[in-house]
Amino acid sequence: MAAALRKVLFAPEIKPQVIADCRALVEQELSAKSGVSAAAVKLAYKVVTAFAPGYYQSTLEKLLPDMADQLDPFWADFSVSGGSEFGDYLAKRGDEVAQALLAVTDGMAAGSRKPAVVKAYKSVRGGAGKHIQAALPNLGALVQKYAAA
Repeated sequence: MAAALRKVLFAPEIKPQVIADCRALVEQELSAKSGVSAAAVKLAYKVVTAFAPGYYQSTLEKLLPDMADQLDPFWADFSVSGGSEFGDYLAKRGDEVAQALLAVTDGMAAGSRKPAVVKAYKSVRGGAGKHIQAALPNLGALVQKYAAA
């Protein structure tokens, strides 16, 4: 059985690099987006980073372990199925994976005491699933980089 992703990805010796890579992935995905819904996502990101300095980084650090937990059953299934690319595996189960990850961010938004953050999140939540699905190949590659090592 594959080791729990939380334990692997957040081992003290690699945790800072995993967090840095996740932050870079989010920023890469944001910069690659275009169109009306992308503009809304970029605006929400800008609002959160402007009105709550440091919030994005601290939130990312708080959310990632729970997201790893949500990805755990997918990683375990991928590991026993003999697949070669975790990103491809995630993409094939895109809606299911996106909903699992959104459960984490929905919980964060529900518990936030920052009205600007909640408003920004609610403004993009409707289209968030498709943005997450688009990022799954890269997210899977990032997870596999560390978890398969």
